[in-house]
Amino acid sequence: MSGWERIRSPRSRMGRNSNLNHISSSTTVRLGRVQPQAPGYRTIYCNDREANLPVKFKGNSISTTKYNFLTFLPKGLFEQFRRVANLYFLTISILSTTPISPVSPLTNVLPLSLVLLVSLIKEAFEDWKRFQNDMSINNNVIEVLQDQKWEPIPWKKLQVGDIVRVKQDGFFPADLLFLASTNPDGVCYTETANLDGETNLKIRKALEKTWDYLNPDKASEFKGELQCEQPNNSLYTFTGNLVAEKQTLPLSPNQILLRGCNLRNTEYIVGAVIFTGPETKVMMNSMNVPSKRSTLERKLDKLILVLFSVLFTMCFIGAIGSSVFVNKKYYYLRLSNADAQFNPANRFVVFILTMFTLITLYSPIIPISLYVSIEMIKFIQSTQFINKDLHMYHSESNTPALARTSNLNEELGQVEYIFSDKTGTLTRNLMEFFKCSIGGEVYGTGVTEIERGIAQRNGMKIEDHRSASAVQEKGFNFDDARLMGGAWRNEPNPDMCREFFRCLAICHTVLPEGDESPEKIRYQAASPDEAALVTAAKNFGFFFYRRTPTMIYVRESHVEKMGKIQDVPYEILNVLEFNSTRKRQSVVCRYPDGRLVLYCKGADTVIYERLADGNVDLKKVSREHLEHFGSSGLRTLCLAYKDLSHDMYESWNEKFIQAKSSLHDREKKLDEVAELIESDLFLVGCTAIEDKLQEGVPACIETLSKAGIKIWVLTGDKIETAINIAYACNLINNEMKQFIISSETDAIREVENRGDQVEIARFIREEVKKDLKRFLNEVQQYLHTLSGPKLALVIDGKCLMYALDPSLRVMLLNLSLNCDSVVCCRVSPLQKAQVTSLVKKGAKKITLSIGDGANDVSMIQAAHVGVGISGLEGMQAVMASDFAIAQFRFLADLLLVHGRWSYLRICKVVTYFFYKNLTFTLTQFWFTFQTGFSGQRFYDDWFQSLYNVIFTALPVIIVGLFDKDVGASLSKKYPELYKEGIRNVFFKWRVVAIWAFFSVYQSLVFYYFVTTSSSSAKNSSGQMFGLFDVSTMAFTCVVITVNLRLLMICNSITRWHYISVGGSILAWFIFFIIYSGIWPTQNVYLVIYVLMSTLYFYIALILVPVVALFGDFIYQGVQRWFFPYDYQIIQELHRHEPDDTSRAQLLEIGNQLTPDEARSYAISKLPREISKHTGFAFDSPGYESFFAAQLGVYAPQKAWDVARRASMRSRPKAGQKKS
Repeated sequence: MSGWERIRSPRSRMGRNSNLNHISSSTTVRLGRVQPQAPGYRTIYCNDREANLPVKFKGNSISTTKYNFLTFLPKGLFEQFRRVANLYFLTISILSTTPISPVSPLTNVLPLSLVLLVSLIKEAFEDWKRFQNDMSINNNVIEVLQDQKWEPIPWKKLQVGDIVRVKQDGFFPADLLFLASTNPDGVCYTETANLDGETNLKIRKALEKTWDYLNPDKASEFKGELQCEQPNNSLYTFTGNLVAEKQTLPLSPNQILLRGCNLRNTEYIVGAVIFTGPETKVMMNSMNVPSKRSTLERKLDKLILVLFSVLFTMCFIGAIGSSVFVNKKYYYLRLSNADAQFNPANRFVVFILTMFTLITLYSPIIPISLYVSIEMIKFIQSTQFINKDLHMYHSESNTPALARTSNLNEELGQVEYIFSDKTGTLTRNLMEFFKCSIGGEVYGTGVTEIERGIAQRNGMKIEDHRSASAVQEKGFNFDDARLMGGAWRNEPNPDMCREFFRCLAICHTVLPEGDESPEKIRYQAASPDEAALVTAAKNFGFFFYRRTPTMIYVRESHVEKMGKIQDVPYEILNVLEFNSTRKRQSVVCRYPDGRLVLYCKGADTVIYERLADGNVDLKKVSREHLEHFGSSGLRTLCLAYKDLSHDMYESWNEKFIQAKSSLHDREKKLDEVAELIESDLFLVGCTAIEDKLQEGVPACIETLSKAGIKIWVLTGDKIETAINIAYACNLINNEMKQFIISSETDAIREVENRGDQVEIARFIREEVKKDLKRFLNEVQQYLHTLSGPKLALVIDGKCLMYALDPSLRVMLLNLSLNCDSVVCCRVSPLQKAQVTSLVKKGAKKITLSIGDGANDVSMIQAAHVGVGISGLEGMQAVMASDFAIAQFRFLADLLLVHGRWSYLRICKVVTYFFYKNLTFTLTQFWFTFQTGFSGQRFYDDWFQSLYNVIFTALPVIIVGLFDKDVGASLSKKYPELYKEGIRNVFFKWRVVAIWAFFSVYQSLVFYYFVTTSSSSAKNSSGQMFGLFDVSTMAFTCVVITVNLRLLMICNSITRWHYISVGGSILAWFIFFIIYSGIWPTQNVYLVIYVLMSTLYFYIALILVPVVALFGDFIYQGVQRWFFPYDYQIIQELHRHEPDDTSRAQLLEIGNQLTPDEARSYAISKLPREISKHTGFAFDSPGYESFFAAQLGVYAPQKAWDVARRASMRSRPKAGQKKS
C-alpha cells in the first residue's frame, strides 16, 4: 500500500491484516522514523508520505514576496519609518496635533501621507508582481505516482519523498534523486541555464540499481531510505546514501536533478523528491544582492543633519526671543492671563513650548518629497535610459544593458578605481587550440595578438603566414603540418604524441551532440577550454564521438598504420573532478586489451609537483615552453599519464568507494584519496590555448584612463600571461616604470626546495616587505620630479597573501595608489575581494568591480558598484551584480555617459531641493521677528502643505531626467570631463554654501521687499493690505522665482522643462483662485481677487523675481566667464553645433579618429588668435587650462586672458565639418 492510500483512507488498513503484517515485517526500523534526526543529515522515505509526516518537511510552495495581507501595512510602514526624514515628519505631524502647534495638523499630515501612500503603492505593486510570478510557478503541473498511476498535481502540493515523472523539455519541480530514464544506461541530459546561465548540457546518471523503476507499476514497488545532507546552497556538491534492499549505495551530484533545470534529449525521467520549496538549492541561492548606498546618498544624510542643525538654531533663536519678549510691561497684551506658552512668570516653560511650536512651523526646511523624487528619478534613469541604450546593446548575443538596482546610478559618475577580471571580461572567453609542446618539441606556427603587440613595441613587424592546408574551426586555430593527417607518426616521439592525443580525447567531461561525424558533431562542454581540447583531438585524428556513463568511444586514425581508422571503446572507471583547489582533472580508463591508464591534465604548478623522478631534460624544456606560451598570452595546461597495475588499482578503488560513500567531509576525503593515485606521473606535453581580447577593449581602457580612472586587473593566470594581456590592453606600456613582486625568484625557489613551510612563509614575507619598502622609496623619488614616468605594479597571489597582512597592508596600499595600473596574478576569489576592500575602505575611494564568472562574485559584491558581464561562464556574476553589460567596452558608455549624467542630475536635484525649502522657510523665519517670536504663521496652512508636493515638484523631476550638459558623443570624446565627478565638484560643501547664501538673499528680498512695498499699498476699496494679502503676494513670488531659478541651472531646456515650470506656476494660480473663492471662513477668502484688482500686484510680480534672481544671474555669468567648469568649456567649443540628437552619426565620425586626431581637429576649428601667456589659441576662457591638462601641462588661467577673450567677438566659420 502506498503512502497516498494511508493518507486518504487510514481506516481501510484495519481490515487488511495480511498487508499490515507485510508492511510491519518488511520495515522493522519504522520506530526510528519518529526519533529526532541527527542535525548533520536528514532521512527520507521514498514513496511513503506517512513515514515522512513526523519530520514535517517543508512544502513545495515558494514565496518571494516581502509581505502578505496581514504584514503589508505594519511591515511596509516600518520600512518607510526606518528613514530618518520620514521619522522626523511623523514626529512633526504628531506635534502639529497638539495645542502648541501654530499650523493645522493637515499641513504636515497630508504631505507625509501622500509620500507614504506613493511609497506603499510602489511596494505593493512590486510585491504583487512577485506574488503573481510565485502563483504561476506554484500552480505548474507535475505527474506524481499515486495509486500505481501518474496523477497530475500542482507543484505546490508536492512533498518530500514523492515519486515524480518529468517529460522532455519540462522543468524539475524540486530537487530530485534521479531514479530511471528512457535513455539507455540510465542517463539523462539537463540544461542548467536558469541556475547558472550555462547553456551546455550536463549529463546525469541514475544508479544502476534503480534503472527499472520507469513505469508506474514498477515504480510503486520502490521503497528506499535516503540519508543525505541537510539543505544547503552549494549547487555543485551533494552527499548522501540510498539504502535499498539492504544495500547502501553512495550518491553524488551526478544523481541529483536540481529545481529550475529542465530535461533535454530525454523522453522522460522518474525521480524521488529530496528537497522542496524554500529548501531547494536554487531557492537557497536566491539571496538578495548586498544592500548598497551611494556615496552621494550618504553625504545627503549629512546634509539633512546640517538642515536639522539649522532648524534647531532657528528654533533656539526664536525660543530665546520669545522668552525675552514676554514681559509684564506689555500689559495691554494680557500675557499674565494667557496660556503657559506666553506667561512671563515662567520663562523656561515659554522657551520649551516655543521651541516645539517653531519646530512645527519651520518643518518644511526638511524636504519631505526629496527621497521620493530621487527614487522616481533613479528608477526612470535605470529602466528607460540605461536599459534601453542601443549603444550598450550587444546584437550578437541579443543582450541589452541591465540596471539591476537603481540605487547606484550616480555612483557610476564618481568611480576612481576599476577592478577587472581578465578571462571573459577583457578577453572573449572563446578558446582556440593554438600551440602545443609534445615530448619537448613545440608545434604550431601561429602568431598571437600579444606577440604582434610585443613586436610592434620593439619596432619589429611579424607576418603570420598560414599554410594552405591549415584547418580552422571554432575552438581550433592550429597550423603545423607535422601533426596533421597522421604526419605525427614520422616525428621523433610518436608514442608520446599518441598518448598526448588520447589524453585530449579521453580526459574530459564533454558531451557530444548531433550526428556522429566530424563535420556535424557538436560538443557540449563545461568550459570553452574543454571543448577546444576535444576539438583539437578530433582534428589530430582522435575523434571522440560517443559517451555513455561508463564508456567513451574514440575513432582513431593512423594509429597502427597510415590510413587505418578504427573505433576504440574506453571504459571509464573513475573520474576525479576538477575544482579550484585541485586545479587538475584525472580519468582512470581501461583499454579494450585490459590496460589500465590514469590520464591527468591540469595547471603546470600542480602537475609538476606530481611527476615521477627522472626526465629532467624534458621537464626543463617543457617549462621553458610553458613560459614562452605564457609570455605570448596563451593559457596553458600540462598533460600527463600513468600506467596502473590491477592490484594497485583495486586497492585504491576500495578507498575511493569508501570516501565516495562518506556522509561527512566527502570532498576532503575524495581529495585525499585522489592524492594517492595522482603521483609518479609521466609528462607528455602541454597545450596552449588563445583567448582573444574582446572588441574595443584597448580603446575603452585608454578612454577610461584619460577620464582619471585607474584600472586594476585581478586574474588567476600566470604572471607572464597577465603582463602581456596588460600590454595588449594598453594598461602597461614601455614608458612605464614596472614594479614586480613575484614569488618566482631564485631565492624563494631555493627556500621552497628545502620544504620547511614555516621558513618559507617567513622568508617570502621578508622578501615582500623589502620589495614594498624599496619600491615605495622609488615612488617618493619619482613624485618629487616634474616629469617622472607613469608607474605600474605587478604582484602574484603568493606574495599578495603576505602583502595583505595587517603589518604590510598600509605599505601595499600606498604603493598601489601611486601606480597608474596594477596587475595581480594567480589570485584566488577571496584575494580579489580583499584587494577591492583594501582600496574601498583603506583609501576611501569609489570602486567598481567587473567580472563574468562565479569566481568574481565576492569581488563584485565587495566594491561600491558591481558590474557583471553576461558571458560564457554562466550568470553567477550577473546575478550578484548591480549592473550587467555584455561587453567590457560598454563600460565607457555606462560610466562616462550615464554615470556622469546621473551624478550631475542628482547633484542638481539635491542642491535645488535644499535651496527652495530653505528659501521658503526663511521667509517665515524673518516674519517671526515681527511677531514677538510668538510662532504666528506667515502663510496659509495649505500653501505650506502643497509647496513641495505640487507647486515645485514636477520641474525638479524633469531636470533630474533630462538635463544634459554635453551630448553622449562629446562625453566620450572628452573623457577628462569625468574627473569632475571623481573630485565630487558639484556636491561639495562650498556648492551647498553658495546655494544657502542665495537662499538667504532671496528670502530677504521676498519678505522685506513685499512687506515694505505693501505697507502703503491699498486695495480697490481703499483698505490697507492685511497679513494674508501680503503673505499670498510673497508666496506667489516664491513659487515663480524658485521655478524660474530652476531654468537658470539647466544646461539643456526641452519642451518638458517649459511645460513643467509653466504648469507648476499655473497650478498655483488655478488652485488659489478656486481655494480663495469657495471657503468663506478661510483666512485667504477672496484674497486673490483683491490682489489681482491692484496694479501693485502685477508690478511686484515682475520686479520681485527679477531682483531676487539678479544675484544668481551675476554669479553665474562671472563663474562661467572667469571660473568655468570643464563641461562649460566644451559647451563653448561646440556651441555652434547641433544638439546630440543624432548620436549614431556623431559616434560614427568620432570612431574614425584617434584621440590625438580628435583633439587636433577640435583645436583646428578655433580662431587662430594666439594667446600671449600660455601659447594656446582659444576664444573663450579656461581653454588653456583644460587642454593643457590633457597634455599633462599645468597652465593656470590668467584674469587678463579671460577679460581679453571675453571682449572678443567670436566668428563661427561657415561650412565647418561637424564632429
